[in-house]
Amino acid sequence: MQDETNSFNTTLSGLRQGPWLNRLAEIAQERGAFDALGAHHFAAFVRSGDTLLMTFETIGGMRALSDTAAPLGWELVTGLGWSHLCLASDGDTWFRDEAVYEYVDALIDDGFFDDFEQVIFYGAGPCAYAAAAFSVASPGATVLAVQPQATLDPRITGWDTRFTDKRRTEFRGRFGYAPDMVDASAQAFVVFDPKEPLDAMHAALFRRPNVVMLRTPHMGDAIQTHLIDMQILFRMLAQASAGKLSQKSFAALWRGRRSYPPYLRNLMSTLENPQRSVLLKALCRNVTARMKAPRFARRLKELAEAQSRKAATDSRKAAPTENATTSP
Repeated sequence: MQDETNSFNTTLSGLRQGPWLNRLAEIAQERGAFDALGAHHFAAFVRSGDTLLMTFETIGGMRALSDTAAPLGWELVTGLGWSHLCLASDGDTWFRDEAVYEYVDALIDDGFFDDFEQVIFYGAGPCAYAAAAFSVASPGATVLAVQPQATLDPRITGWDTRFTDKRRTEFRGRFGYAPDMVDASAQAFVVFDPKEPLDAMHAALFRRPNVVMLRTPHMGDAIQTHLIDMQILFRMLAQASAGKLSQKSFAALWRGRRSYPPYLRNLMSTLENPQRSVLLKALCRNVTARMKAPRFARRLKELAEAQSRKAATDSRKAAPTENATTSP
């Protein structure tokens, strides 16, 4: 067991993609299985505990988001003793590939998901679409989807202009429309920024009785990165496993944004409006009172100076009128 743990402590960072993939495959085969799924996907399975985390990830994301360039779930394998199945794509494919369908079908036929007491599906962006869509393979599972697309079928989401090059991708067949697929889950959590119109429109399509909306305003279009940096994501997954994730529990975790510089900068940018100068000043005062924040200190000084200049200008404009009133 010690050797298996050490294999997870081996960093994959710094390797070119070919050697990186070979090493990842070796580690997965030591602890479970590795399967190449056509030219653009693979599956890496690590068996440990009775909880299975199934993540959908991209090769680029794994190599960029983790210091060890490893799949997201590997840290949870060592930290919580979970089993982990990573379905990975080379680029954003939304996992719309017959080889992936056949692999998931084989898992269902073999009763793979039945071996676990609990199954959690996770992904972000195009991978969140896949996590939701393929969750139907394990009825009663929990889904955590960060910024998911519902579909790229132009008949339904033709208003989404971000992925026009993918509109020929088939989204009408099996595992196609993600909101329908989460109907079989025990609960699905959709994380999105309501101030990002296209993400919010996709999230609205997931309205189902078993879906819980977790809003992250002012987090923009890279929510997964922020949740990782804030050390929230793994806690959300742990709460989901314990049946404790809710809008209320997420609100408590989300309070960490009050000390998270990217969120505060986004909020400051939103308030950069002459009609919101009072709110902007209040934000700058609040932030500088709690933490070292040079940008907010400078902006607060600029606001104070602008207010002083305006007061002086108003005083000069009012002076002739006052003199005229008091003259004999």
